[in-house]
Amino acid sequence: MNEEHHGHVKQIESQPNSQLKRKYQYVYQWIEERIEKQSFQPGERLPSIRELSQQLSVSKNTVIRAYQQLEANQKISASARSGYRVNQTKATLFDTTPIPEPGFVDLMALSKKIMGLPVSREILPMGSAHPDTDFPAINSLYAEIGRHSRYQSHIPSHYQLPPGNDLLLQQLVGINRELGMTISKQSLLVTHGAQQAISLSLQALTNDGDIVLVESASYFGNLMLLESLNLKVIEIPASPISGIQLDALELALQRWPVKAILINPSFNNPTGYVMSTADRLRFLAMTHGIPIIEDDVFGGLAYQQRPLPLKTLDQDDRVIYCNSLSKTLDSRLRIGWVIAGKYQSVIEKRLLTDNMGSPNLIHSAVAQFLETGKYRQHLGKIRRSYAKKQKLFHNLLSQALGHYSQLQGQYHLTKPSGGFLCWLTLPENTDGQAIYQEALEHGISVLPGSMFSTNQRYAHCLRLSFANFRESNDWQRGLTQFAAIIASHTPQSS
Repeated sequence: MNEEHHGHVKQIESQPNSQLKRKYQYVYQWIEERIEKQSFQPGERLPSIRELSQQLSVSKNTVIRAYQQLEANQKISASARSGYRVNQTKATLFDTTPIPEPGFVDLMALSKKIMGLPVSREILPMGSAHPDTDFPAINSLYAEIGRHSRYQSHIPSHYQLPPGNDLLLQQLVGINRELGMTISKQSLLVTHGAQQAISLSLQALTNDGDIVLVESASYFGNLMLLESLNLKVIEIPASPISGIQLDALELALQRWPVKAILINPSFNNPTGYVMSTADRLRFLAMTHGIPIIEDDVFGGLAYQQRPLPLKTLDQDDRVIYCNSLSKTLDSRLRIGWVIAGKYQSVIEKRLLTDNMGSPNLIHSAVAQFLETGKYRQHLGKIRRSYAKKQKLFHNLLSQALGHYSQLQGQYHLTKPSGGFLCWLTLPENTDGQAIYQEALEHGISVLPGSMFSTNQRYAHCLRLSFANFRESNDWQRGLTQFAAIIASHTPQSS
């Protein structure tokens, strides 16, 4: 949540009324400026009347009057039981910054350096996108793996050829049904995580030097895949709230020959955005004929209902759907799957030659675990857990950042409606890489925004994970220290 410089507001209110506009107009202007600068994003819920009155040291009636005027001017809208939200106007959605020319990715060295750091020193593990595994179902899962390891020692060694373990395929059919897709076992291929599913999809769709379009910011693992395959990338700016800017996308498609689109439209990594159903339909319409790879690894972690996957809205069989159990169970399992439609045969051939079979032990054990029904119970628990953690984490970090005048009202911390990642946008002259380095020295891991783009567009941003957040003194002290580190690298505004 954004904070304002309390001293500045109090100074305003202490001046004679004859020298000032009405108080509510200052609140109006404070919100309007942040909407124009996209500190408050299109579709985002604004602070409650109580929250804003406390932030700005004004009465609730003053805030109510400002909100009413903003609504009358069609800048915000009232939502039943959820306060006010910023209107999704074309002016606030469309970024006029020119889209960079297609180019090759060069992130491998930076990513390897950051990913290779030891985790044992971490006091606050906010850098990795690994799920919280402190749940009873995870213990049951590994007990099942133990039983299968003992069993498999007594049977002949063999390869598990694609499409995968039959019982696992059956269970994945059920998981996909819960996600809104009715499919058969024959539609699925089990992969080594979603990363392999995406890699095989890119290989099936592109050749050396082809252009692939992605949203920006974009998951660094996907950018590294594009780098390894020697593909060019076009980055289309995306709102941290509503997703890829469709007007900019349309212009890019008119200008360049795009061979494929790679997109993560639900609880996006890194920003947490969710593309609305209306935007999904428009996206599919304007990209007619272009193959789409849908990365949906966080799709099962909606706190409430979420839009249907692109795959379910696809009328042309051109969306390749990729998912995994890495975010809902444990990333160490490396179990993913791809629903490739008309591209399935070519992907299956590549899968066979890449792997020459799947890890029998893990696949058979996970299949047996899924058959017990414990996975569905586990999903309910972790969704509730992450929803609670998101609120607590957001409040604690916002309070800590709000103690520094150079940050008050100058940052944006997203509030995702699913998953366990959030995106912190700081003033543009803030050095996110320096914050990352100093935080690491204090046992606080985060990821710098520079990892999520082929250019320095997000050098002032940070990706944070609250998956392992705990209501503890260690976390409270750690977030306080983290805020101090951020403030030390954020210059005072002139």
